[in-house]
Amino acid sequence: MPRFKHYNYDQDTMVVINYQEQLQPGTFEHAVHYLIEHKLDLSVFHPKYRNEDTGRLAYDPAILLKIILFAYSKGITSSREMQWCCQTNIIFKALSCDTVPHFTTLAKFVSGHADEIEALFEQVLLVCHEQGLLGNELFAIDGCKMSSNASKEWSGTFKE
Repeated sequence: MPRFKHYNYDQDTMVVINYQEQLQPGTFEHAVHYLIEHKLDLSVFHPKYRNEDTGRLAYDPAILLKIILFAYSKGITSSREMQWCCQTNIIFKALSCDTVPHFTTLAKFVSGHADEIEALFEQVLLVCHEQGLLGNELFAIDGCKMSSNASKEWSGTFKE
């Protein structure tokens, strides 16, 4: 009879993770982190925050931008999926400093700052392209809605 190594799912363990070490130089996530922290002027986002005297502390726009820009670069556009990634993906955890913004916070930030985010995303992609960080394997543009006559009454039946 074969023998197997013993395992136990009902155990506690502690794993120490340095988030800075997860953002390896030469990777896209490192570039996004570096650009947002050191190169981009994010003061354009500050006027919409009015919580100096009262109200909850807000998420830093830099953190939200890192999450959103990295998610967009991976094809993730759903704010619920971004929240899930912040809970489960080590790179998202590193970019967000282990914070998990609610999906409504992410969605509200995107809808309230769409033009500013688009301009920053373009800047980030251009710098990453100059640094050779993009694979240039896939370029896609947003599709457009077109009318169609592919409904059941127009396309016929299986017999036809």
